[in-house]
Amino acid sequence: MTDLNPRQQATAAIAAFTAIGRMPQLRDALTGGLDAGLSVNQIKEILVQMYAYAGFPRSLNALGAFMALLEQRRADGITDPAGDQPRPLAAGTDMRKLGTDNQTRLSGAPVTGPLFEFAPAIDQFLKTHLFGDIFARDNLDWPSREIATVAALATLDGVESQLQSHFGIALNTGLTATHLRGLVTVVRDRVGHAQGDRAAGILDRVLAG
Repeated sequence: MTDLNPRQQATAAIAAFTAIGRMPQLRDALTGGLDAGLSVNQIKEILVQMYAYAGFPRSLNALGAFMALLEQRRADGITDPAGDQPRPLAAGTDMRKLGTDNQTRLSGAPVTGPLFEFAPAIDQFLKTHLFGDIFARDNLDWPSREIATVAALATLDGVESQLQSHFGIALNTGLTATHLRGLVTVVRDRVGHAQGDRAAGILDRVLAG
């Protein structure tokens, strides 16, 4: 059982299977997302965002699979709602400032540290592009973006620190501990017990701390 609604469960499954490249399961998850009421543009947003966490190859492959699925559904007489495009930002928007503000709101405090002093370029890319360009796109809300991010990270090896951070960010978007336990259940049931158990242990530490 999970307290995530069907759209949120579908978001988690789509992100998880994109991140690990399980294409047959991804196709099923994409179909489930459309049937649950996710719009075409919302699913595109999930798949595009995944490049920041799982790499361009996974994201591009997933977009190709989604495009093929939509073509098949159109041939079968199914019309899926396109949904909203993100609203354009004001001309002259300072993307570094916008991204820094978004990152601070999501994290609950300014994000600094020796790593970003060691490699300032990655700090710029995170603030300007990930938390600026991507998180400013408002046709997918922040809780949904964090559901996708946590689900993807939960399937990947060696990213426990990032998963822990994003559990905290997810709570800052308004998701509850119950939502996140439900998200872990989706990962365990859809992807595998090992991934779900690992994520559950990290979530327990976040909630305890």
